[in-house]
Amino acid sequence: MQAATATAGPPAVAMRHIDKRFGAVHANRDVHLTVAPGTVHGIVGENGAGKSTLMSILYGFYQADSGEILVEGQPAHITGSREAIALGIGMVHQHFMLVDTLSALDNVMLGAEPGWRLNKARAEVRAKLDVLMRDTGLHVDLDTLVQDLPVGERQRLEILKALYRGARILILDEPTAVLTPQETEHLFVTLRGLRARGTTILLITHKLKEIIALCDAVTVMRGGQVVLDANIADTSVDGLAEAMVGRRVNLGRDGKTAQAGPVLLQAQGLNWTDSLGVQRLADVSLTLRAGEIVGIAGVSGNGQSELLDVLSGLLAPDAGTLQVATADTSRSFTPKAWLDTRAARQLRIAHVPEDRHKRGLVLPFDAWESAVLGYQGRPRYNLRGWMRQRQMKSDCAEMMERYDVRPRNPALRSSKFSGGNQQKLVLAREAALQPQVLLVGQPTRGVDIGAIEFIHGRLRAMRDAGGAVLVVSSELDEILALSDRVIVMNAGRIAGELPIEQCSEAALGRLMGGAN
Repeated sequence: MQAATATAGPPAVAMRHIDKRFGAVHANRDVHLTVAPGTVHGIVGENGAGKSTLMSILYGFYQADSGEILVEGQPAHITGSREAIALGIGMVHQHFMLVDTLSALDNVMLGAEPGWRLNKARAEVRAKLDVLMRDTGLHVDLDTLVQDLPVGERQRLEILKALYRGARILILDEPTAVLTPQETEHLFVTLRGLRARGTTILLITHKLKEIIALCDAVTVMRGGQVVLDANIADTSVDGLAEAMVGRRVNLGRDGKTAQAGPVLLQAQGLNWTDSLGVQRLADVSLTLRAGEIVGIAGVSGNGQSELLDVLSGLLAPDAGTLQVATADTSRSFTPKAWLDTRAARQLRIAHVPEDRHKRGLVLPFDAWESAVLGYQGRPRYNLRGWMRQRQMKSDCAEMMERYDVRPRNPALRSSKFSGGNQQKLVLAREAALQPQVLLVGQPTRGVDIGAIEFIHGRLRAMRDAGGAVLVVSSELDEILALSDRVIVMNAGRIAGELPIEQCSEAALGRLMGGAN
């Protein structure tokens, strides 16, 4: 079904018969996309569906092998981002393209200076931005260094930067990935205001609730093709999920009540200050019990990453204690003799890191090599110093089968798998020895809806088998779907702890924002 246009006149964007291959991968297959002017148009699909490729073609990162693009009714030959910007197309990336050590004002000017005399140029840009901020409500402290701006303000700066360059068509890539619910709602108010002023917005997101809440129309892609093109009024979250995956998907709670058992891990009074003197953990205490999933909610950068590092043995705190219980013994650790990663594995503590590329995989390695990272010293894989590659490859193949890693090719380079399949490979490795405590950072970041359902199922299975699972996630839907109780972190401290029955997005969002 084709979405209706909001105003008369030609579409803001029309892409016709777009085809793009990367070697054997057919990323876009005869794709048609029509975006009405002055609307918010959602682009959704699983990883590898072709949506990012399509938007990259529109913004000039890639050129289509065939097909045509029309911008505001005129044929457009876009060979790079400069041409896209000149045509009034701007893009706000998921990972902000800002220079932390420059002020907000200088970040807007960078690459678009109106003259070589910087003081005069700054005054001219500031005057234009003052008008733009007043008209759009996108207020930013222009004199503050980007590194000192809150996350929500950095995002407003990215949008301002695009609008300053004349963008009438905005592409937003996962814009709410690092925002609190309150910041997300503020962003939505801003985007609705921009739409009212005639700006056309293309929204790429995995969050289907946001599509329903914000968009006028949506395009769903699967396997490089458009499988649904509809007005929002004619679809639903369940309908979009089914169109994306090709079957019914369940991402809600499983309805089971946790049967919490004995304490497996207990941390008391954890403190840690980084090399710049910023206290990242402040008197953090928590307990993990067998048979439960504990969620850690909070905006990224509020101490969750450091907490995972301390509990997994990657980082020793400045103060605090840790006690880990096993069936045979109980061990205590202090900062002078802290847990290390080898001891963690011996105590059956496994860790799925937040950044799978930097810490979970070695991307140039074959999948079978990544599948044994950290466990290569086991007698199963090591015979008097000789690596038992045949056993490693066999175990990797078994992990791939059990965790539905595609393609099932242990010899394929780790970098060649999609993000969802990379994540499943890391989870399969860490779960292989049935750990009693599993620490998971951002389990489904950048992962498509089908893989999310699968990963959630595996985490619940580990809980039901008697393990303790700690999940750090910036996705409140994920926290609410998985957790038996929720701990909220703000500014390195625990801002609150609630049983799942008392949790809501509003309640958690208030705690995330620092409210009591």
